[in-house]
Amino acid sequence: MKLFSPERANALIPKLEPLINELLQRRRELAIKLLESDPALHRPEPRRPRIASARSALPAPRFGELKHEIGRLIYRIESLGCVVKDIDLGLVDFPAMLDDEPIYLCWKLGEPHVAYYHGIEEGFTARKAL
Repeated sequence: MKLFSPERANALIPKLEPLINELLQRRRELAIKLLESDPALHRPEPRRPRIASARSALPAPRFGELKHEIGRLIYRIESLGCVVKDIDLGLVDFPAMLDDEPIYLCWKLGEPHVAYYHGIEEGFTARKAL
């Protein structure tokens, strides 16, 4: 496992930001497609004589392709040595050590640099300032 210093993690942020932004976009697209395909959200059409082999006007969903793109982006991000913790928050952790204890340096999309950390068994709500 690759260990990061705050400086080393900060050096990756310019590379991570576009990847995280793309990941968020693909995640939104998937959520929209899922909602669009939910039959419970569509009004039933007035009853009229049925035509044989009538089909829904909805386009075929691209779930598999979007899931693959999301997985590919997560793999690219994690291949840099960091861990995607929350797609919707744009949350990324960097394995590190503090006083001989394993920790995660914690960065969220929109933050200018890594300024927080938390224990490996803790999460975002337990972040502490560096």
